[in-house]
Amino acid sequence: MVSDLTRKGIEFVKKLDEFAGLKREWLVKIEGEETSPEYGTPPWERPIEQHIRMGVIPLDKPPGPTSHEVVAWIKRMFGLSKAGHGGTLDPKVTGVLPVALEEATKIIGLVVHTGKEYMCVMQLHSPVPEPDLRKAISMFIGEIYQRPPLRSSVKRSLRTKKIYDIELLEYNGIYALMRVECEAGTYMRKLCHDIGLILGVGAHMRELRRTRSGPFREEHGLVRLQDLSEALYRWKTEGKDDWLRKYILPAEYAVSHLPKIIIRDTAVDAIAHGADLAVPGIVMLHAGIEPGDTVALFTLKGELVAIGIAKMSSEEIMKAQKGIAVKMRRVVMKPGTYPRAWKAKEAKKEKKEEQAREKQQH
Repeated sequence: MVSDLTRKGIEFVKKLDEFAGLKREWLVKIEGEETSPEYGTPPWERPIEQHIRMGVIPLDKPPGPTSHEVVAWIKRMFGLSKAGHGGTLDPKVTGVLPVALEEATKIIGLVVHTGKEYMCVMQLHSPVPEPDLRKAISMFIGEIYQRPPLRSSVKRSLRTKKIYDIELLEYNGIYALMRVECEAGTYMRKLCHDIGLILGVGAHMRELRRTRSGPFREEHGLVRLQDLSEALYRWKTEGKDDWLRKYILPAEYAVSHLPKIIIRDTAVDAIAHGADLAVPGIVMLHAGIEPGDTVALFTLKGELVAIGIAKMSSEEIMKAQKGIAVKMRRVVMKPGTYPRAWKAKEAKKEKKEEQAREKQQH
């Protein structure tokens, strides 16, 4: 029977799967492995200062400021040296803008390149029958060619982007409300323009709101800038951090969409020093991992240790007794958070020797 701490840690990692809508079976490599309460801190018990520095805010970006301006405000508000967002939104666009604070900026790039969902209002320049509009929209589902619009921050070269789905929600002859699921970097302005060209009447984007960025979804609840400001004021003046803990999520949520591997305490420090993950260090893992997949490594307390690239499939890991299973790509946990394994083994040996000496004396 596992300890309460280990059980809660594993439950937290599984909760991340639910947050991201990830449905993968868990495979157990080592039964009954425990984590020690002597080192490390479960994400939900981090001191508030550490919670902030390892936090991600699922922000509801207001219309007006640029994404960079919003991030700069938050950085100044909390007195941090670093903050970063998970995918630029144009100034007029509102919606989901994940903002990573300080140490969590190491992994926000993994959100930038994830799939997005938008609610888009397109205005046609002349009315067209609804069947014609639906037919035109269906032509843009799948892989499309797109050249970034004139007012964009990237090079205007022709490129391919994937649109997973477009759902026409409302249409009155001129205005069309659409839900669009697409690859990161797809321009909705250009999509509307191109649909107008296909219809032969012209069209432009009237309004846009992002409702999903990677694992962060509008229905999970978003945080407004004023909410953050009030929570910070409450903490500083009344010493109450409950609102901050509610609005700022542990950084682990930013990688909740990735396949996961849970490792032994004795493997953590080596990984934190940049070593690759060997098979004997693995306790549990997601089924369906393939070589080349980006995977997130967690402790048995649910702490994110690092991001790596799988060198073996889940099936190969379950059969193997040794070998490198994951090559490290980005280390998140600071070295020294967990003890070096050789120290732990040495301490255990010393303790046994001491117990043996005491036994002989008696």
